[in-house]
Amino acid sequence: MITGLDHVQLAAPPGSEDALSAYYEGVLGMSRVPKPPGLAARGGAWFEAGRVRLHIGIEEGFRPAAKAHPGVLVTGIDAFAARLAAHGADVTWDDALPGHRRFYSHDPVGNRLEFLEPLC
Repeated sequence: MITGLDHVQLAAPPGSEDALSAYYEGVLGMSRVPKPPGLAARGGAWFEAGRVRLHIGIEEGFRPAAKAHPGVLVTGIDAFAARLAAHGADVTWDDALPGHRRFYSHDPVGNRLEFLEPLC
């Protein structure tokens, strides 16, 4: 009965919205979308690119997860990795997933992100 994934929620510390917007919009190229008024008062930010939606919620006592992460499909992974590196983001390649090229990076608050591109 599951038909898809609506969004992935990550957490962030209070006051980090500007840094997150700079990263998710300026570095990753996503668009910030307005939160519904009833949710906007909670802080955080929502971003999307195509059908990919990331919600970042504010969490007191935030600590980034060591392993948990969204896996984001990309095209032109080499150029995308170069874009992140040019903006000072870490890029750690991993060849352990057969049939894919992938790397990991972290957002400004330490959330781990996986970017992958299937091999044809």
